[in-house]
Amino acid sequence: GWFFVSDFAGIVGGFVTNLNYLTLLVLALVPFTWWLLWKTTWGLRLRSVGENPWAAESLGVPVLRMKYWGVTISGALAGLGGTYLVVVSQGIYREGSTAGRGFIGLAALIFGNYNPFGILAGSVVFGYSQALSLREGAVHALLLLVAVGMAILAVYTFYKKKRSTAAIQVAFAAGFFLWWATSDVVANQIVTATPYVITLLVLAMATQRLRMPAADGIPYRKGETH
Repeated sequence: GWFFVSDFAGIVGGFVTNLNYLTLLVLALVPFTWWLLWKTTWGLRLRSVGENPWAAESLGVPVLRMKYWGVTISGALAGLGGTYLVVVSQGIYREGSTAGRGFIGLAALIFGNYNPFGILAGSVVFGYSQALSLREGAVHALLLLVAVGMAILAVYTFYKKKRSTAAIQVAFAAGFFLWWATSDVVANQIVTATPYVITLLVLAMATQRLRMPAADGIPYRKGETH
């Protein structure tokens, strides 16, 4: 059945009554991080190092120091995520407790286009997809949502005169609708994989408008020209 109303009520109720101090800390870090990166000289230097470290070096920016700052802070934030899993989510450390969530966090970074508020939006989307597996029947209802979404996308694609692509989308929409109509539950293996599948689908549809920092992954050595 439909799960939007009950899920929304549960989210609001949980937001009001079950917030953890680490959650509050992370929510507070979002606007602070945006202000630090986009409204301060230090943030401008850090972003310039990510875009063009050679140009930043020519202007007197200590590139290696800024890179170390970036790695240290990002590592600390990743550790904060691990702390939440151990202290709040599970209450005890277990081997493999992350269950690939680090890759979903990286996907949220890419989906958010390296902007703190965009990353927060991506985290909500991917976190919601993980929560679906905790609600009986939610993933089955999601099949109908996917079918409707694919049908709407097919209409839009046909309007853009991409008829072959629209036909493929219609076929997928029909397949998901038949799956929903002819079944009552979804196999546990599919339920477990749902967050990761949704992550891949969202990234596949969103990456065309995204741009990573220009110097990301490019080796840098102090004093050399590029």
